[in-house]
Amino acid sequence: QVQLVESGGGAVQAGGSLRLVCEAFGRTFNRYRNTMSWFRQPPGKEREFVSGIRWYSGATAYADSVKGRFTISRDNAKITTTLQMNSLKPDDTATYFCATGRNIGSTMDSSQEYEYWGQGTQVTVSS
Repeated sequence: QVQLVESGGGAVQAGGSLRLVCEAFGRTFNRYRNTMSWFRQPPGKEREFVSGIRWYSGATAYADSVKGRFTISRDNAKITTTLQMNSLKPDDTATYFCATGRNIGSTMDSSQEYEYWGQGTQVTVSS
């Protein structure tokens, strides 16, 4: 079992920044196999991929809508992943979820492949 705890959501004006942090707890987290990612679900819409990182290699992936504005990173000592979000837009308003899994495909963007999910944290961007 892996438990994911997110923090850092909030309300900000367009153009502002927020940092989301996800910490993983549990013995089954595998530093050589796990991928950690962020998804988001805007109001009334489907959940969508935002960004992911391979824990061992550090390789990253981003949705086109956030490239150049969001940066994902990891801290191996505490098993945390951080999503730094800059130049936020009203379209970024959503509930953001952290997820992890061991057998994640090359694009990292399929939510069905992830085994564990956090409870979500709200991000609201006003114009």
